[in-house]
Amino acid sequence: MRTAADSFGKINYGWDRTYSHSLQSDKRVAYHKFVLTNLQPKTLYYFEIMNQARTYVYERVKTLIVYYSRTGTTKKAAEILAEELKAEIEEIEDTACRRGIIGYLISGRDAVRKKLTVLKPAKYDVSDFDLVVIGTPIWGWNISTPVRTYIAINKGKFKKVAFFCTMRGSGAVKVFLDMESIASKKPVATLALLEKDVKNKIRESRISSFAQKIVF
Repeated sequence: MRTAADSFGKINYGWDRTYSHSLQSDKRVAYHKFVLTNLQPKTLYYFEIMNQARTYVYERVKTLIVYYSRTGTTKKAAEILAEELKAEIEEIEDTACRRGIIGYLISGRDAVRKKLTVLKPAKYDVSDFDLVVIGTPIWGWNISTPVRTYIAINKGKFKKVAFFCTMRGSGAVKVFLDMESIASKKPVATLALLEKDVKNKIRESRISSFAQKIVF
């Protein structure tokens, strides 16, 4: 495939139009070539070919950003991502009080014990979206309790998912694996942000790159 200008190329393919597999070029070129391997013989595949030059076009994927934020850090990352994707955004609201030092300690305990909580009713139905991007802070190297509950409630309704987290130090790999297990969906992309990164310009380029991966 040849494009008029240098651009990123991508092919999405699969057994139906949810396109469960994809390949993407890692640099802008005018000539695009993809080699698909491990295809099953005598099997019908669907595919779509995309390219992206300097202008991002994200509207083709109906996207919802959902997040929980106790301190505002994850909220800030979610808002930047929603603006980047021109997506709907929803904050997960817990009925439990998690403010202050007592709330911090209770939250850590609940996360380590993998407890669920009672959430306030959600505004959006995840089944109405092509892609749901779920954001969580890391509590005690675990998914935050409200996000764990949200994913469990909506299991089986997600079409595609992507995950992002904010943290002080580490735990992202474990958290993303747990989120994937609960959702029963492999994420199309993941993003781990340190709290200090969310407070400076590093976040913008990394979030922009993440946005490109999940919808292009």
